Amino acid sequence: MVHSAFRLLAVSGHSPPLRNRTHPSVTKYVFAVTIAAAVCAAPRGLCAQRVDRAEHHQFVIDNFKTESGVILPKATIVYGTYGRLNAAHDNAILLPSHYMATHHGYEWLIGPGRALDTATMFLVATELFGNGHSSSPSNTPEPYHGPRFPVTTIRDNVDAVHRLLTEDLKITHLRAIIGFSMGAEQAFQWAVSYPDFADRIVATSGTAKTYGHGIVRLEGQIAALTADPTFNGGDYTTPPKKGMEAFGMVWAGWLYSQEWWRRELWKTSAAAGTTFDQYVNNLRTNFLSGADANDVILQARTWQRHDVGNTPGFGGDVERALRSIKVPLLYMPSETDLYFPLTDARYEQQFIPKVQFTPIPSLWGHPAGAGASPADRDFLNTTIARFLGTP
Repeated sequence: MVHSAFRLLAVSGHSPPLRNRTHPSVTKYVFAVTIAAAVCAAPRGLCAQRVDRAEHHQFVIDNFKTESGVILPKATIVYGTYGRLNAAHDNAILLPSHYMATHHGYEWLIGPGRALDTATMFLVATELFGNGHSSSPSNTPEPYHGPRFPVTTIRDNVDAVHRLLTEDLKITHLRAIIGFSMGAEQAFQWAVSYPDFADRIVATSGTAKTYGHGIVRLEGQIAALTADPTFNGGDYTTPPKKGMEAFGMVWAGWLYSQEWWRRELWKTSAAAGTTFDQYVNNLRTNFLSGADANDVILQARTWQRHDVGNTPGFGGDVERALRSIKVPLLYMPSETDLYFPLTDARYEQQFIPKVQFTPIPSLWGHPAGAGASPADRDFLNTTIARFLGTP
């Protein structure tokens, strides 16, 4: 049995009181961006044609079986929609979320003059398991609360969203799937698991497999967090603040390119007069502010296990899996990404039959794939719009 609902309130507002429920700032984190004003209050027929802000929804699957074999009694996917689904149900584009992100993570692509025009497109932006909104360690009751929540894979997420699209929204084909970072991981998985479901695929700052270097990087970040005695194996009664700060500092060291730091490009977003020490301390204390520790670890584990080669039928062969991709794929790594190095993307693109390989010329490292700078946003919007065949 599957349930869907349209809601404007935080999912956490209906969660049961749990043993290691984090402090009240989590509620602020969970839905820091209010969408009430963004949703048309008038009857659907009277709403303006263009909808450039998300309507908030959730979709619940009963007895969802994960790849690990664990069955979640209820698996919730939170998602947002932009625009209107047409009568033929053939104007939809999927935007799967990235690490610890909400469904607002693609708004740099959405709106007049950008690649995705909601006057003609219906956009579905989904949230990964483990982000604190969709089913996560922090909001799932026992026996799967906290560290007992199963490690969900990218394929688990893709399969759940496939059910959302086909069963809840009655969408059986997509115009495109566009993903950044872990969203790109999902886009690659869609292209392998459901090769005929979308006309086109776009992947920015993300690869079809997490290779050894990325696994080690993520393991270092997890180790920094869990070294905090307060973490207590995931059964903490107060948030492991020092561990989260350590996690954030390790993460920040990989986020931007070395040249970005040398040129002090952090000053372009910092308040006037901010010193380097103040900027770094802000990263330390506010990186993923309010996020739950078990949630950030869960999504890091999901990231580590990503490998399209492990899709059933491919026997662990990532090259064979990539060769199976049928549709045109726009592959846009950042030239300075330290999470997903350009060399990994160059290796993968040679096996994709209909690839358009277009690196992003940027010093902004990994976030370049989400339009981190004005130049990045312009480059991405122009290139993606051309690839989709939109004006």
